Amino acid sequence: MTKQRRGSILAAGALALALVAAACGGSDNTGGGGDGSSAPLTGKITISGSSTVQPISSLVAELFNQDNPDVNITVDGPGTGDGFELFCKGETDISDASRQIEDEEKTACSDGGINYTELEIGLDGITVMVSPSSKIDCLTTQDLYAIFGPESEGINTTGDANALAKKVGGAGDMPDQPLEITAPGEESGTYDAFIELSGIEDTALSNGVAAAKAAALRPDYQSSANDNVIIQAMEGSPNAIGFVGFAFADKAGSSVKKVAIDAGDGCIEPSKDTIADGSYPLSRSLYIYPNTDTAKSNEAVKAYVDFYVSDTGLNDAVEQADYVPLPTDRQDATRSAWESALGA
Repeated sequence: MTKQRRGSILAAGALALALVAAACGGSDNTGGGGDGSSAPLTGKITISGSSTVQPISSLVAELFNQDNPDVNITVDGPGTGDGFELFCKGETDISDASRQIEDEEKTACSDGGINYTELEIGLDGITVMVSPSSKIDCLTTQDLYAIFGPESEGINTTGDANALAKKVGGAGDMPDQPLEITAPGEESGTYDAFIELSGIEDTALSNGVAAAKAAALRPDYQSSANDNVIIQAMEGSPNAIGFVGFAFADKAGSSVKKVAIDAGDGCIEPSKDTIADGSYPLSRSLYIYPNTDTAKSNEAVKAYVDFYVSDTGLNDAVEQADYVPLPTDRQDATRSAWESALGA
């Protein structure tokens, strides 16, 4: 799906960029030369945040640079939380996010004088993985709580986790094996989204766990901000278990086993189809947050986001990065939100 579509992606990208150039021909940044032709677009764009969204933004940057080689674009993926910290200090132009901005981050941006808009750009499914040799094929949300939740600290086997799973309403019938957990840490939007989508926080609160502890995973696991490190852990031990965004697990192929999730409607495997229709319980939206003031003053930033929300960005680039494009009506909503933000 990716390499075969490369030519069409670049052709579509060229068309989208031609439209952007036409729309912006009167700008000081892209003004024509003495012969009336448009000057090459120049500038610098700094993007940071979600490691899940990073592959999409990097691909959009690569395609954008095909016709704008003089624009210097850097894309980093330290995690959604770390990205917002930089963004709200005015140190980046765009923040990638695998969850929506939180209230304390909104306050930080307000205090820092940062104006932004939220743009939904694709769909993902947080994918629980184990070693291919593991006997685990499907886990209930109660199982996830018993393995990853705040009350699972010190639990080192699925056999021991079964008792906790039963306590919170599960069957407690996971096959017995040791647990070696490697997963995203608190800086990651995937960490926050996993807690929300799996129902860990709600289960913890209903089980009497203090609020401050309920919204967290167990502290005694190996955390990593690098999704590839988590993948490597699955490959390295028959007892490994963890979770990442769908694209990372999917690209790992047969070196990991994707685990189906049962949230009450049976075991549903993560796939592009189940993520697209929302039947996979750990499905979520992905976002970018451009600084709107910067976009209005920096033609390169505006042109990049224009390209990002084009068909090439929201469809071809998202698919090539192995994620799931938004439905057409939500793509239209993203474009409308961007147009509104620039016109405000």
